[in-house]
Amino acid sequence: MKDTPDTSERKAWMGLLARAPDRRAATLLDAALPRPDFDWLRAPELGSVMVRGRMGATGGPFNLGEMTVTRCALRLTDGTVGHAYVQGRRKPDAEAAALIDALMQTDAADHIRAQVLEPLEAEEQARRTARAQKAAATKVDFFTMVRGED
Repeated sequence: MKDTPDTSERKAWMGLLARAPDRRAATLLDAALPRPDFDWLRAPELGSVMVRGRMGATGGPFNLGEMTVTRCALRLTDGTVGHAYVQGRRKPDAEAAALIDALMQTDAADHIRAQVLEPLEAEEQARRTARAQKAAATKVDFFTMVRGED
């Protein structure tokens, strides 16, 4: 078993998996390697979490509303535990995310990073860039012309 990754690294891949489009993480995982055997610690289940926000990103926090999530936890045959929370009602995606989390804590981490996480990250960056370009195209620059009469 590999050394446990630091918290910030694990937080990054867990966030990436949570934001992944429907069935994308599962597709990449299945293309990377056969799924290993595991036992459920907590089978995928649906629930909701409270989403909080801040006015202007700096104001006091407030409850924005609830969001549906799917969560699960599993243990590989070598004892490595993987957890997952994904947006929406997506049990297969939660299972794939938990498997990826567990595999990232094993010797297969480099392979999973290259075959699953890096493509997900590149796709997410492409979506963000496209959204930013679309927003930039609607930008209006206001300016005031100085009249010569003043």
